[in-house]
Amino acid sequence: MVELVYTYDSKSYAARLEGSTPSRGTLVSNRKKPKVVTVVGPTASGKTDLTIKLAEHFAGEVISADSRQVYCGLDIGTAKVTPEEMAGIPHHLIDVADVQTIYTAADFKRGASAAIADITSRGKLPIIAGGTFFYVDALLGNVQLPEVPPNETLRAELEEKDITELLALLTELDPTRAQTIDAQNKRRLIRAIEIAEVLGSVSAEKTECPYEVLTIGLITEKETLRERFGLRAKNWLEGGLLQEVEGLLAQGITKGRLQEIGFEYTLALELLDGGITEEQFTQKFIEKNWQYAKRQLTWLKRDQTIRWFDKDDKKIFEEVEGFYSRRFPRAVTSY
Repeated sequence: MVELVYTYDSKSYAARLEGSTPSRGTLVSNRKKPKVVTVVGPTASGKTDLTIKLAEHFAGEVISADSRQVYCGLDIGTAKVTPEEMAGIPHHLIDVADVQTIYTAADFKRGASAAIADITSRGKLPIIAGGTFFYVDALLGNVQLPEVPPNETLRAELEEKDITELLALLTELDPTRAQTIDAQNKRRLIRAIEIAEVLGSVSAEKTECPYEVLTIGLITEKETLRERFGLRAKNWLEGGLLQEVEGLLAQGITKGRLQEIGFEYTLALELLDGGITEEQFTQKFIEKNWQYAKRQLTWLKRDQTIRWFDKDDKKIFEEVEGFYSRRFPRAVTSY
């Protein structure tokens, strides 16, 4: 049996797991699907805090499913969990990629699958902090990841278009994907169009999930979220968001690349350049976060298996305990 080496690098995980032969004891434990808990909800709903509390209570480890927290150096602008906030709980798939590279859903699926195998082999509970729900769905078999090779000619043509034009083109080619994609991320839009040009649309057919999954959804009222967005903007500016951006630029990261990462960095660049005031930054930050939260909820509403709770509801822990004991309450709070 190949010895597992614990690392945050998803590719190292996969390399060490590939070709290993499970021991007799491992074979016995793997007769049933590994259990995985997933926590989802709109941005700023409290997913990070809850996953850490669950991990503390149920001897778990957290797997980040955030498409931007994988990048080294993108800390404040991605609300990356800090070492202090981790409270000693191991976190996986954070800081595993260089910001100059492209980390894909396929990379995440490969890395998360390896992390789950590692965590369960040590008798721990994998807890997924769902930030990028397309990643989560890819891992659980709810969406297919088409194997479409890059088309550099098409990419060069699409680079000439702005985000509005790209979204309109994607809507024409694959309306379903257009409704759920991060419409501010130019690189994702281009990749989605590249796939749609070949396939027409991505198949919605599901594959069998390799895990036994409990998904907890966090209910948060609109006004509460907007208040949190405003507070987050204030805390990020005071905490050094602009200094983080300046440091990334000094490292050779282009403004274009930062804009691709997300609207938070786009707004920070505008503030640094004097194009907007701090007050305007905060207002735009709130509005763009709310637009993003609405897209997230649109995606999540398709999943009827999600059990919705307020983040401070003690019944969450009862639900996870029941999951461990194979007691699945059938009542589901709709959102």
